[in-house]
Amino acid sequence: MIAFLVLVPALCGALAFALRAHRPRRVLLVSTALAHAAGTVAAWVRTPVAAPGAWLALDAPGLLFLSVTSALFLAASVYAIGYLERENPGAREDLEEGFLFRNAPEAVFTGCLLLFLSFMTLVAASHHFGLLWVAIEATTLASAPLIYFHRHHRSLEATWKYLLICSVGIALALLGNYFLAVAASAPGLGRVPLVLEDLVGAASFLHRPWLRAAFLLLVVGYGTKMGLAPMHTWLPDAHSEAPSVVSALLSGALLNCAFLGLLRALQVLGAAGLGAWGGGTLVLLGLVSMAVAGVFILGQRDYKRMLAYSSVEHMGILAVGVGLGGAATFGALLHAVNHSLAKAALFLAAGNILAAYRSKSTREVRGVVRALPITGALWIAGFLAITGSPPFGPFLSELVIVKASFDLGRGGVGALFLALLALAFVGMATSVLRMAQGEPSERVQRDRGRELWLAVGPPIALSLCVLALGIHVPRPLDTLLHGAARALEVRP
Repeated sequence: MIAFLVLVPALCGALAFALRAHRPRRVLLVSTALAHAAGTVAAWVRTPVAAPGAWLALDAPGLLFLSVTSALFLAASVYAIGYLERENPGAREDLEEGFLFRNAPEAVFTGCLLLFLSFMTLVAASHHFGLLWVAIEATTLASAPLIYFHRHHRSLEATWKYLLICSVGIALALLGNYFLAVAASAPGLGRVPLVLEDLVGAASFLHRPWLRAAFLLLVVGYGTKMGLAPMHTWLPDAHSEAPSVVSALLSGALLNCAFLGLLRALQVLGAAGLGAWGGGTLVLLGLVSMAVAGVFILGQRDYKRMLAYSSVEHMGILAVGVGLGGAATFGALLHAVNHSLAKAALFLAAGNILAAYRSKSTREVRGVVRALPITGALWIAGFLAITGSPPFGPFLSELVIVKASFDLGRGGVGALFLALLALAFVGMATSVLRMAQGEPSERVQRDRGRELWLAVGPPIALSLCVLALGIHVPRPLDTLLHGAARALEVRP
């Protein structure tokens, strides 16, 4: 099953590079997404049993993030059909930027998307820390051409920034793996393989100073890819310049891959009795990320960059949740699901707005509700969801984290957490509501056409899922979340 989920997207991605006609390539994209979703559902029905010491396995945390990735990719692939139809492969004059650009070949776009899915699946299934490192680095290489899709100088700058900063981070994570190997080679212990289960089983014998150093390096390395401040600087540029369908996957799925890398390290640290120390580190980084994001969201003039900084904020929320431990770990995992669905819906709605207004400026976009009624409703609903307003899912998951912080005697953390949430709400409300209200320009009114279901169907489906999770968490998902929380509990 795991081999199917990893190899099918990889093989189809290689095939996409060879196909010359657009239609077969687009059919291949959606078909692969459907096959991957079917395989993920099969894994829910019958989770593959791995042999002891296996490098690939699907435990509760891996299956959770695999499911999110598969669902988002299916929605993004459907949306991509309409997006690629709008993006004529020939040259055209861009009305916002005033330059003539040529779209990247569609074969590269589709092939890299499918390879991206394959590598993200490998991340979810990797239980060997070396293989996990390779898979996370591979997601960087597969997604870089997607960011450069528009061939503009800002896209090029964002791509290089993404590659350079994430490569530095992943190099530090590699050093963290070396330190972890030293910690697992203590005298009298022998050499313990860097497999999650083996390290957890021998955690009490690991050399603690080396283990602490390894964790710090992994936090900095994978935290860079995750978008935790102050290592987040690649994220706003990449998410802003990438096509909206790619931004949805970067924010909703890719960041979760790095988060899972941190969680694997935290599992070993908790088993070694250092969970409280590691949790404190994550709480600090999480609060810093929320504060930095809130400041940059205030007065942000680019609505895609605003959504990117919102992702930095929510990665901070995840770090605070797992750092606190207890019930907050469950809240963080639920929030990871809610954030992925809500942020992907917002980025897809932003793509519709960008296609109609040809501008990413919050000052030039007015009257979205009048010009694009369905997209306008999705834009407002997405804003309410992502800022934790009831009855959407993020409200429930953030409430769980806040309640847990007070229950654990961390009232100061809970109060600061609420204040930073309010800061982000005010910053986003100022821009989102101003864009939704008012009268659209004459050009937008003149060019206004029917909103195609390929453009609004996927964000509608994602938004409905976020709303449903705010009302009721289905029993299978609740069981999986509790299983993942037990596996990731960081307290000794």
